[in-house]
Amino acid sequence: MSIDPTLLDDLEWRGLIAHSTDLDALRDALTQGSVRFYVGFDPTAPSLHMGNLVQILTARRLQLAGHTPYALVGGATGMIGDPRESGERTLNSLDTVKDWVERVRRQIEPFLSFEGTNAATMVNNYDWTASLSTIDFLRDIGKHFPVNRMLARDVVRSRLEAGISYTEFSYVLLQSMDFLNLYRDHGVTLQFGGSDQWGNLTGGVELIRRADGGKAHAFATPLVTKSDGTKYGKTEGGALWLDPEMLSPYAFHQFWLNVEDEKVGELLRIFTFLPREQIEELEAQTADKPYLRAAQKALADEVTTLVHGEEETRQAKAAATALFGSGDLRELSGTTLAAALREAGAVRATAGTPFLDLLVQTGLVKSKGEARRTIQEGGAYLNNERVTDPDLVPGAEDLVGGGWLVLRRGKKHLAGVEIG
Repeated sequence: MSIDPTLLDDLEWRGLIAHSTDLDALRDALTQGSVRFYVGFDPTAPSLHMGNLVQILTARRLQLAGHTPYALVGGATGMIGDPRESGERTLNSLDTVKDWVERVRRQIEPFLSFEGTNAATMVNNYDWTASLSTIDFLRDIGKHFPVNRMLARDVVRSRLEAGISYTEFSYVLLQSMDFLNLYRDHGVTLQFGGSDQWGNLTGGVELIRRADGGKAHAFATPLVTKSDGTKYGKTEGGALWLDPEMLSPYAFHQFWLNVEDEKVGELLRIFTFLPREQIEELEAQTADKPYLRAAQKALADEVTTLVHGEEETRQAKAAATALFGSGDLRELSGTTLAAALREAGAVRATAGTPFLDLLVQTGLVKSKGEARRTIQEGGAYLNNERVTDPDLVPGAEDLVGGGWLVLRRGKKHLAGVEIG
């Protein structure tokens, strides 16, 4: 595969380089031949999330430009976990981490090509860490890390007063050792990660210089935040998981569809492979006609297709259309409909419950009296059909998606009822 000399310019335009060890030296390396690079993912949860997706897609960009990826899943570092400002991590068992390693591997694999001249390689740092003796680790790795430099790391400084274990304090040594090992055994000379990893990234570059007199590169991508500086997530307390069992493709699509206008251009650059001209056109449409939400629609479709595939994207769009009266609910898969209704708000009820009672139970109205008025005024719907009979009792023939009723008040107030 030929080398794309415009790669670094594209990464800069997309806002994907927050820090770099030496940008000019990196540019020279990336234009002279295929660079072997690595990016790591610690299995500290059963799924990767939105922040990891930045790194996965950046790795894909580098591979498409002719460079050679090494995707590292941290079976060893995942046993410890990178220190967080919020406090010590809970240590997981070896069996749990092994299971999560396999889950994470399966999530990364579809984004990279494992064939061709710059085929990707998947590695696990447990392979070279598990048999390492404590004495060898301290002599060969720890000797190169001044404690004053380790104490100067932002996350360590923030944790010193509350306390930080030696386990998490020493994490930087393990990640730096990964870079040294890949440099020695595979000729890897570039590592990248999120900007919160910058101390670990530069630690690896420095270890290669100190231990082997070698030259390596690193860059960090920015942390993606909302306009107010807070982290993105499905909710304030929940991550935007890539696993469809942990976050449905419908909810995933809805997340991207609802990002604020101020951030949609940035997210299109980071999370899609749309060309510059198309992104700039979508940004112009957002500025001129924000109510059309053209950029958000393109973003939602592109990212959901990348992560979950075309069919799940089609189902997510069909569900959003059908739930609000413009499509056929019976054409939706039961899984998609259930996910969409749970996202909108759903309750359980027994068969034979009157429609009036269901309106109250779902919270669409506050009382049976209000329910009757809503029906009389023509604002009550069952499965997108207007209800005119206040004594209606939905039957088995009304169930959609394998056991659901879709209730709506007016155009925008929606709820699901799972009959069981």
